[in-house]
Amino acid sequence: MRDQASAFLTDHVRIVVIDEQELYRKGLCLVLSRQPNFRVVGDTVAGKDAIALVQREKPDIVLLTVDSGGSACVGLLPELFAASEETRVLVLSEPEEKDLQHQAIRLGAAGVISKNNPAEMLAKAIERVNAGEAWLDRSTTASLLRELSPGNRKQKTDPEEKKIASLSQREREVIRMVGKGLKNKQIAETLFISNVTVHHHLTSIYAKLEVADRLELVIYAYRNGLADLPR
Repeated sequence: MRDQASAFLTDHVRIVVIDEQELYRKGLCLVLSRQPNFRVVGDTVAGKDAIALVQREKPDIVLLTVDSGGSACVGLLPELFAASEETRVLVLSEPEEKDLQHQAIRLGAAGVISKNNPAEMLAKAIERVNAGEAWLDRSTTASLLRELSPGNRKQKTDPEEKKIASLSQREREVIRMVGKGLKNKQIAETLFISNVTVHHHLTSIYAKLEVADRLELVIYAYRNGLADLPR
């Protein structure tokens, strides 16, 4: 639980920055601290110290930097979520690191933003992710759509309209929330259903739409108008 001293800062977005390079990390902290509605509550390198920091502070947002060869940092995501279930993770990476970006989304990151974006865009991404939305910048969304395009994945003969028509209204609601980056627990609380029921809905959705996982579902939803694209 957060201590009473932080109670008056409830309107602030509480952020932890995780980056391997101290100079760059401190620079990010400085940039973020200049935003009146942001509060950086800690920064560290990836690893056990990062997990301990997130577990202690329970931040709203973790800004996790992933560079070339950073699969170990991406692999930290499950432990971060275990340390603080309500924390959402925004991954900051080089624009060419598409495989790492895709892997991060598969592991539950709520958003990915490239390092070549201006500070104003980073602030906007943090605000959107904190509000419960997913964030994929244009280049990442485009690469994901290409990855799941007809030329790169096996397509069935049934038209997409028939698959989509088979969805129940509740399944469509679940898809929209997945597209916003909500986790199963958050979906369950919003719809007043159990986590088990959310899991059953997702299993049914995967089967009906013939998608393999959450990532494919998000891209399918974006491509077919079942969820709003991040802006």
